[in-house]
Amino acid sequence: MSGRVCASILQRASSYKLTLYSAAPIQYTHFVAFPSQSGRHLSTRQDLDFQLSQVQINSILRSNEQTVSVPEFDGRGLSAVRKFESNQLAANTPNEDRRSAATCLQSKGMLFGVFDGHGGWACAQAVSERLLYYTAVAMMTKQSLEELEKCMEHGRAVPPILQWYKHHTDFNYRESATLYIEHLRVFWQELLDSEEHGEGLSPVDALDLSFKRLDADISLEAQVPLSNDLMKSTAIQVAFAGCTACVAHVGIEGIHVANSGDCRAVLGVLEEDGSWSALPLSEDHNSQNQAEVERIKAQHPTSERDTVVTDDRLLGVLMPLRAFGDVRFKWSHELQQSILASLESGADLESLNLYQYTPPNYLTPPYLDVAPDIIYHKLRPQDRFLILGTDGLWDELGNEEAVRLVGEHLSGIHLQAPVTPSERQMKLGRIHELLLKRRSRASPALDTNAATHLLRHALGTGDYGELCQERLASMLALPEDLARMYRDDITATVVYLNSDLARPQQS
Repeated sequence: MSGRVCASILQRASSYKLTLYSAAPIQYTHFVAFPSQSGRHLSTRQDLDFQLSQVQINSILRSNEQTVSVPEFDGRGLSAVRKFESNQLAANTPNEDRRSAATCLQSKGMLFGVFDGHGGWACAQAVSERLLYYTAVAMMTKQSLEELEKCMEHGRAVPPILQWYKHHTDFNYRESATLYIEHLRVFWQELLDSEEHGEGLSPVDALDLSFKRLDADISLEAQVPLSNDLMKSTAIQVAFAGCTACVAHVGIEGIHVANSGDCRAVLGVLEEDGSWSALPLSEDHNSQNQAEVERIKAQHPTSERDTVVTDDRLLGVLMPLRAFGDVRFKWSHELQQSILASLESGADLESLNLYQYTPPNYLTPPYLDVAPDIIYHKLRPQDRFLILGTDGLWDELGNEEAVRLVGEHLSGIHLQAPVTPSERQMKLGRIHELLLKRRSRASPALDTNAATHLLRHALGTGDYGELCQERLASMLALPEDLARMYRDDITATVVYLNSDLARPQQS
């Protein structure tokens, strides 16, 4: 890669949520050389291809993996989830993806979420901590909410709302915890005041309301006076950064998936012939979704039809067309400047400069909202697992390929399609390619965790579907300042379903 090309990519990287990774394969032997600590320039083939051993590769890939088995009966009822496996791999420093998983203790079902931050990690961090609480509270009965409120009024311990499944690398905004609890309490107080709440909201209504309400709270917290400068700075960073979100509520009857942005949920289905098929349970909100583009254009004057979405981005800047935060695409220009001017000098000036950028053709805000699309799927015996992934995963793997990888990892059976008549007429070179593809399908999995299995194949698959050690080592050995140019942060969660619940009960 020439210095001119590299400089061009770095210039593009200063823009907001652009595609910073190359669409073309890395040319391993023609890459800019990097000085080592000793001052010696090392070639890419030396540095990136061969500096990582299999042990080092495994250590990197597995450092954030998580495996949780779920009791079939937890004292309140049967669980629709047998276990889940999750993993993350960062390209940004720090990682801008987040993930969440929890069991609802005051209502039924489990909640899983993946969150893809942009403009920093602040918004994804806050949403990953808070959104599942909002959803769970909205599903609680009026009686349960009254108990919460009585405990708060009398200073007693509040009954737990969620049982969280945290990874040891997860962390919380401790300085903002009090603020978050206060606003969650205001939310449940308003639910209590509603005459229609009764037995709690359905999952579809709870998900829709919780997305919208949390985004409104994020916006409000950046505008009101807060008790200290750190909380104020955090609230503003959360609001001006952004994140997409895909959340699944898994109950014994079925799955509700709420999606806002370009994360994705895909169901793995075992067909009668033993093959695997993928059933999407979300739609991407980006420029490839023409209905979504038309929806946004319809909200603005016809004079803006050519500027609302340009270069496949909102106002030529933002790739996802729905998101939390991102108040630069929601607030008036005057409100943005007023809030930023209120920050003390001790604030993060680098972030402040980023937030002061005004998108072009910013004429009739808001241009962005968080309202999720929600899809319900009734569970069937053939539905075996759900994959939730940020767009970094889906940039590398298609739906069918991801499901096949997890399905074959689960079953240990690698089906091979029969040789077709045309394949029988192949020349020797093409036969060799076919044999390589078939051999890759039959190779044993290197990882017990299916999410790690997905990450390994997302970054290490070669031209014939085989795992390429050289490619994987190169992708993992990229320096921090270059990794984001070739791939995105990747988060994957695989939820294994208790398909027995969907079988007809024997009388």
